[in-house]
Amino acid sequence: MSEAGFFRIVKYPLITEKAVTQVESLNKVTFMVDEKATKRNVKAAVESYFDVSVNKVNLLTTPKGGKKAIVTFSSRDAATEVAIALSII
Repeated sequence: MSEAGFFRIVKYPLITEKAVTQVESLNKVTFMVDEKATKRNVKAAVESYFDVSVNKVNLLTTPKGGKKAIVTFSSRDAATEVAIALSII
């Protein structure tokens, strides 16, 4: 997937204290995504853009109407690699 295709689905990484803790302890990275994105779209975009293996994707709708994706990676190194690439940690 191209960079433009990735950023059509994934808007930006969410950088909060809780999100950074999840990267370090639970192998999860949190993204704000397009309102029409599905779990399959998010998984495919992250896997192809970062060349990592995604184990699971959870989608949440925020009270303000946005959509948040919590992406769980199959290995601790993959989560750390993605977080470093996004300048989260």
